[in-house]
Amino acid sequence: MLIEPGDYLKNINCPQDLKNFKKQELLAICQELRQFIIDQVSIYGGHFGASLGVVELTVALHHVFNTPYDQLVWDVGHQAYGHKILTGRRDQFHTNRVYKGLSGFPKRKESHYDTFGVGHSSTSISAALGMAIASKQMGIHDKQHIAVIGDGAMTGGLAFEAMNHAGVSDTNLLIILNDNCMSIDPNVGALKEYLTDIVTSKTYNILKNEIWKILGKFNKLGAQEFASKFDGSIKSFLLKQSNLFESLNLRYFGPIDGHDIFRLVDTLNDLKNIPGPKLLHCVTVKGKGFALAEKDQTKWHAPGTFDKVTGKIHKKVFDTPQPPKYQEVFGHTLVELAEKNTKIVGVTPAMPSGSSMNIMMKAMPDRAYDVGIAEQHAVTFSAGLATQGLIPFCNIYSTFMQRAYDQVIHDVCIQNLHVIFCLDRAGFAGADGPTHHGAYDLAYMRCIPNIVVAAPMNEEELRNLMFTAQLPREGAFCIRYPRGQGVMPDWKTPIQQIPVGKGRCIKEGNDIAILTIGHIGNYAVTACEKLTLEGIDAAHYDMRFVKPLDEKLLHQIFKTHSHIVTVEDGCLHGGFGSAILEFMAENGYQAFVKRLGIPDRIVEHGTQHELHKECGFDEEGIQNAVQKLFEHKHQSISVL
Repeated sequence: MLIEPGDYLKNINCPQDLKNFKKQELLAICQELRQFIIDQVSIYGGHFGASLGVVELTVALHHVFNTPYDQLVWDVGHQAYGHKILTGRRDQFHTNRVYKGLSGFPKRKESHYDTFGVGHSSTSISAALGMAIASKQMGIHDKQHIAVIGDGAMTGGLAFEAMNHAGVSDTNLLIILNDNCMSIDPNVGALKEYLTDIVTSKTYNILKNEIWKILGKFNKLGAQEFASKFDGSIKSFLLKQSNLFESLNLRYFGPIDGHDIFRLVDTLNDLKNIPGPKLLHCVTVKGKGFALAEKDQTKWHAPGTFDKVTGKIHKKVFDTPQPPKYQEVFGHTLVELAEKNTKIVGVTPAMPSGSSMNIMMKAMPDRAYDVGIAEQHAVTFSAGLATQGLIPFCNIYSTFMQRAYDQVIHDVCIQNLHVIFCLDRAGFAGADGPTHHGAYDLAYMRCIPNIVVAAPMNEEELRNLMFTAQLPREGAFCIRYPRGQGVMPDWKTPIQQIPVGKGRCIKEGNDIAILTIGHIGNYAVTACEKLTLEGIDAAHYDMRFVKPLDEKLLHQIFKTHSHIVTVEDGCLHGGFGSAILEFMAENGYQAFVKRLGIPDRIVEHGTQHELHKECGFDEEGIQNAVQKLFEHKHQSISVL
């Protein structure tokens, strides 16, 4: 179903077309763009509230600046739907986040208007600064470089590092702070309080317009140095805290209403003529223009499909009880364990609802911590907790744990601290695509000393691993599990300890051995059933642990099987299959081993099953691999 754009929007095929409209017509364009996003997302799903909140800002940016010559960099990318629609992708937007369709995030190879690929937060200022310095080095002085960053993303350390550098860069860099007090969940921390103080300071906001007029006159007269000093002094006088950005040599402007398209256009036009690094503070409302999304911004961050009239979110109705999501099992089990063990605490970097840490935050608010979008801090903060005898469950999405890798090694594992990492969204993340796939954690975790690396095959195993991880021990414990549903409707089973490094046999068999790790092993269960019907007697082992491996079980497998298939929803290079090959080589075994997993390339977006199938480790892929090995085995026997 194709959505028909409004009368203005249908004539905008690139940002240059925006410049053909009068300033007064931009308001109607914003209305049509907002409605087009509502129409599209209600039918096809995707990120919702963030893009609605920057409709006016998006139109103003492309109207004022000469994109893509002027470089526009979006942070995270949740808010870039309007940008995509205005930059030649309107008629393909129904394929957004669909397999083989448009990416849900800005992507360089998709459009030259997407100047920098994003998905993780806090990268925009660094990227735009790099572009600005490159332009300066090449003698290009008329190009503008704009980074759009949310107040949530600005809590990430990378953003502060970039601002620290930008302040001494003397470049055409404009940082636009999109301040809506939200990331996915409400923002936390001192930066949020600081920005709130700016927005609510009546004295400052009453006088700021007159100050800007005065500064504008000074700038036109060429007295820029005096204007800059006057600007900083008056701001410091009116608002003591307002020197945060100014102290970094970033000229601060704002706050202004991010939904006032006319004010935005005037302000951006003025800022184009002010040299040096600067920051414009825009106050917006996430979900603007859709009342329910404004009221419950977390729920409407990415609601799925919904009725745009009633606001009813479409949910599948099942006749029988369905398995829970792994993150829900984590959240409820964590509270269950914490009720019995007072040393347990929870830590999350700005993902309480996504990781289900919000369950503990509600039940035990004094024992669960949201530290903002700051994965590095989350890990070292957890290490600090552990030094005092607490047992932190640090829940970070697999893809975001990549950002805290040094802290895992330097602050946790070298010191042999008891920190439990729960890596949500391990494996393919689905429609969020390559920036969010948790492809590498098995490989990058198993090479570190003083850490246990495990993956549950189902909800019961997740509960048992969490229980095992919090028992007294030295060293870190990493549990990884995928996005989405498990396989057990009746998942609240009694919790039991699992011997660390102990795998299990799911099915015995004489022909081929299938070794799996984690949830992906459920494909192998079904594959084995079908292989049995074909006369192939395949054994299936759920190894549970990548580190330490169950060497006793592996000795048994290699002594009885000459043909082995390994299956993982992680990268093949250095992952679970590689660990099995290392064991084989180190112990002098000889076998034909076929490894199934994520290949050494960037896998794009799609549903999890579509991507499993593409990479050959879905149920059919496992079945085909076993069949080929079985044929090879019998050909070898016939030659002998």
